[in-house]
This record gives sequence, C-alpha cells and structure tokens, in this order.
Amino acid sequence: MSEENAAAPATAADAAAAEAAAAEATAAEVTSAEVARLAGVGRAAVSNWRRRHADFPKPVGGTETSPSFSLDEVEHWLRAQGKLAEVPLRERVWQQITAHPGGAVTALVKAGGALLVVRDRPAHWLELTAVSDERMATLLRPVLDQVLGARLGPGHALAEIPLHPAAMPLLRAAAELAAELGARQAFEFLLGRHLDANPRQYTLTPDGLAALMAALAGPSSRTVLDPACGTGTLLRAVPGATALYAQDSAPELAALAALRLALNGTPQVRAAAADSLRADAFAQDTVDAVLCHPPFNERGWGHEELAYDPRWEYGFPARTESELAWIQHALAHLREGGTAVLLMPPAVAARRSGRRIRADLLRRGALRAVVALPAGAAPPYGIPLHVWVLRRPAPHAAPPAGLLLVDTAALAADEGLRSAWPAVHGAVTDAWSAYDRTGSVAEAPGVRRVVPVIELLDDDVDLTPARHLPPPAAGGGPAELTAVRERLGETLGRAARLTPPPAAAPAGGTARPPMTTVGELARAGALELHTGTGGGTGSAPVLTEQDVCTGGGPSGTLVPGTDEPVLTAPGDVLVPLVGGAAVARVVDEAVAGAVPGRGLALLRPDPDALDPWFLAGFLRGTANTRRASSHASTATRLDVRRLQLPRLPLAQQQSYGLRFRALAEFEDALRLAGRLGEQLVQGFHDGLSDGTVTPE
Repeated sequence: MSEENAAAPATAADAAAAEAAAAEATAAEVTSAEVARLAGVGRAAVSNWRRRHADFPKPVGGTETSPSFSLDEVEHWLRAQGKLAEVPLRERVWQQITAHPGGAVTALVKAGGALLVVRDRPAHWLELTAVSDERMATLLRPVLDQVLGARLGPGHALAEIPLHPAAMPLLRAAAELAAELGARQAFEFLLGRHLDANPRQYTLTPDGLAALMAALAGPSSRTVLDPACGTGTLLRAVPGATALYAQDSAPELAALAALRLALNGTPQVRAAAADSLRADAFAQDTVDAVLCHPPFNERGWGHEELAYDPRWEYGFPARTESELAWIQHALAHLREGGTAVLLMPPAVAARRSGRRIRADLLRRGALRAVVALPAGAAPPYGIPLHVWVLRRPAPHAAPPAGLLLVDTAALAADEGLRSAWPAVHGAVTDAWSAYDRTGSVAEAPGVRRVVPVIELLDDDVDLTPARHLPPPAAGGGPAELTAVRERLGETLGRAARLTPPPAAAPAGGTARPPMTTVGELARAGALELHTGTGGGTGSAPVLTEQDVCTGGGPSGTLVPGTDEPVLTAPGDVLVPLVGGAAVARVVDEAVAGAVPGRGLALLRPDPDALDPWFLAGFLRGTANTRRASSHASTATRLDVRRLQLPRLPLAQQQSYGLRFRALAEFEDALRLAGRLGEQLVQGFHDGLSDGTVTPE
C-alpha cells in the first residue's frame, strides 16, 4: 500500500522497527457506542457513567459531540467497576484495525490476505503461527504470494502488501476470529464495521438491490464484470460465476473487493485499480454479464481525451452524459447476447442531450428494459433510481419490437420500502422473465407494459416508465370505490361514537397542582430522553417526523453509522422538535422496533412513575409548546426539556391518560376518514374522466 511505502526505511529491519514504533505510538480509541458494546449496555448508560463518575476516562480525540476514549483506559475502568470481564474478540480485532498506523484500509487488506491463507492453506497457517512474529513475517510472504496468485492471477493489485513483525498480532487475532466465525464471515464483519464507521466515504449498493440486478443478469452468467466495483457487492451477489472481473478507480476499493470476492467463493477473481473509462484494464475481455452502479453526474469522465474511442458505437456522449458512457462501456465488454444491468439516475431516461444515443440503443435492440425503483432503493436515497437492462445485439438479428417498462413506485406507496422490497423484487423479475422468454408481458396498468419502439422514437425519446404506462383504474374500479365508500361510512360512524363528551369545568375553581419539567424528570430518572438521528448500525426502519405527525408507520431508511440506535418500544413518547406544532405520539406495538428519525425526541417514561398517555397529553398543550419553543429566522424549534406537566400521583395520571388516549383514538378516526374521503373523491374524478365510472 502506498501510504506505507511513501517514506520507506533503508532496510527491512529498519522498516520493521519503524512500523513497530508507530504501532506502539498509536493507541486504540473507542467511541461511546463502542464503549457501550464492550460493556453490553446502551449508550445512555455510558453517558450516565461520564456524568456520575469523576474517574471515567477523559476524551483523547474525536469531537465535543462525538468524543473518543483510550481503549486501554476504558478497559481498565470497566474492569475496576466490575463491568467487564474481557473485551469480546471481535471488538479487540476491530480496535486493532482502527489503530493500525497505516489506516484501517491497510489493516483490512493485511487481515484479508491472512484470512485467505487461513481458508485456503490451513495447515500452512498453523505452522506459521507456531513461530515468533519476526519469523512469521518472513515465512508468510511466499505463502501469501502463492495464495493470492492462485486466486487473483499474476500481477494482482495486492502483490506489494508489506508484512512486518509488528503486524503479526493483528493477523493472529484475525485468524482467531475466523476460527470463531469463519474466514469469510470474519472479513465481512470487519469490512462492515469499517463501512459503517465511514458512511460518507463510500457509495454502497444495498444487498437487496444487488440481488435484484444479479437476477436480471440471468442464471447463466459465468463470467461477470463490474467496472465500478466499489467493495464488490454486485459481483458477490452473482451465483455460479466462474470468473469475476472487478475494476475501480480507488486502489483501496479494488483491493478490498478482490479479497472480499476471493473469500466469498471459488471463482477466479481479477481486480484492477484504474479508471475504467480512461484506462480499461480488461479491454480485450468479453463477458457474459456486466453489473454496474457507476458514479452519477460526472463532468470529468474523460469527454475530451476519449472523443474517438471505439466504444462509442451508439454515439459520442455529451459531457453531461457520463452515464451513457458507462452504458456503452458495458456493452463493449459483452459477448453476443450478453446482458448488462446498470443502475441509473432517472434523468438519463429523459435528458435531451442523450436522446440520440437513447434512440440508437432502441433502434438496434440494445436496450431491453427500464425499471423505475421506489425512492430509497439506493443512494442518493431521495431519488427514485432506474435500472437499465441491455443486451449485446447479434449481427443481422432483428431487434425486438418493444421495450419493457416497469414502475414499482406504487408497490411501496402504502408501506416502507423495507417491507415492500420482496414485492418489488418479485414484480421486476416476473416481468423481465416473461418478456425475456416471449418478448411480451401481460399489461398491468401503472406497473408494467411493453411499449412499441416506434412510440418512443419521437423528438424527446423519453424512456421514463411512468410517462408511458396506462394509469391504474380509478381507485381500482367501481368495485374498489364501493369498498372505499363502505369503509368511509364505518369510519365516520366510529368517529361519531368516539366524539368527546361535553367539556366540564373543574369543581372548586382552576387551581393547578405544582408543575415539573421534562428536564427535571430526566434528571430524577423518571424518564429517559433520547434525540433521534435516523442513523446507526443494523437495518431497522426509521420513523420520520412526518410519520409521527400523520400517524403513519415507519417510512424512512436507516443511514449507516457507527452508533447502535435506540429502538422505539411500546409506551415511548415521540415529539417533533421542529415546526412548532403541538404533537406527541405514544408508541404502540405497530411501530415498536423502529429508529427515531432526525428531528424527533424520544421520551421513555418509567412506568412506575409516569403514565405515557398522561405525559403525551400534557406535552401537546398549545401554551406548553409555545413556552418551550424558540424562533429562528425560518423555523420554530422546541426545547423538549422545558415542556411542563403537573406533579400528580400515578393513579391520577392514569385517569388523565385514559381521556387523552380516547382523544387520540378519535383523532386517528378523523384522520383515516379524511384519507378515505380524499381517495373516494379523487377516484370518482378519475373514473368519470376516463370513462370507467358513469355519471348515473
């Protein structure tokens, strides 16, 4: 790795001494979330320890809001408090990765190489670990070269991995983790922790989307290329491949992808670190399939120097059409009949600067399908990305008469994408399978259609699926409108039954009990207070501010991060912090297990001290919210700690809570009636307009 060779000492002995000294000088650090993992507690407990124990280790790095601590000091303190018997193996290996003087990527590459030896040459590895670190570093070099050469081919990108004695404890620890988890799983764990810790450095393809793209490439794909491979997620999703070709402009990604793919299975892996458009490492190779999630909207993709490149068979892409350059690069690497599946931003289907290339892809039969995904399927998460499926046309073969267009947005409209993804995957693969087999597919209004190519070859050549799919029948047709009408009647009846009784004034005047604040209750331990971030480890759904305000289920997607998120539990109270509206929602079983999104406060009352409905009800008071709010130039922000509620015995709280809960049920019924009413009105408008409903 270049960072270790930039100022190499004159001799191997000097190099070993330098790395050992650097390793000794680099102390492992841990964040609050990692301290919590070490002790098996939540982050709130670590915050409490820092406040209550003057001898808790002081921060040695990080920032004021996200400090880091010395691992050695934290271990010593936890043991002294009886809170830690031993650091878990996986945490110890991870801390060695993060403390490596060459950086985490360098450490991951070294660990990955050792894990490959552990998996492919277990007997050799046992012999190597029986000697000193100095001797092990010497003996490991030829064994590692043989293993890497056998899996990655001659001249692979990892030939120069430096192996010094100071690195041997890390490799021994990685092998010990492999004995516990397996070599592949150990590397996946360490790589996953690195990606979680650096979410802004990498554009990742989610595993579900990778599986969908691999399925579209077909089961017969034995040789597969990804020219913008990242960490190798797309290639890893291909079953049954015999050879995988990976290229990325970032050397560290090419190295990590190579090791990840080599540890994942038995195919031959060829990996290269270079810009695929400017320096194609596999220019002479053709493959069965190309899978690619290329960088979007690149202006500096090589427009000037590549003007006469033979890959531009369908037209020279404009400077603003880097995605069409990647599409033609993929087609150039396919054998006849081979399939390319690329993730595209939706603008590629409609930008005027690309219409001539889109038209030629259609005329010659190279473009076979455009699939619109729901927003949130992959980064950037706010955009509904497209998947393009292409084929390398055979000479003199008649191009297909139609293009398959699929729009899956409606499949995730009523529930979060995480819940809807199996339906999205099934709808796309079923439509593609039928089209690929017969050239046609049964039309589903609003979801799929084979559009004649001649209809698309107009002045715009706009391939956006939603613009060519017939709308679904109004509200599902007359039968569905009747069902909506009946449900609306039932809901209105329920709302009438839940209408609050007449308001009654308190007997004996309006004297109020003594008041307290949320901040005081938190300090007294009557409730926990957490601020939502919408990020962290794992894959839980996210409750957004809008979800809380509208009473809906979790619709957000977790932003990868290093912290373990707080998950909602029944009885929690969620309060939006921005906007100035008086809103507080009590969590029920339907939304338990979600991550509070950014802009939300989560209050977790002690059930022996606070009734959650009592708490939520008083937090919604207009005067209460006004007193606890501050006003910026463009927004109102709520300081939840300043919200007030009366000091009352639990039994009296529960009496209030019953009334507040009844009001919430009435509000839910009104909200549902409003949605059903809007659906019924719009359904009749659409039905009368398109003729599916008569005016009689």
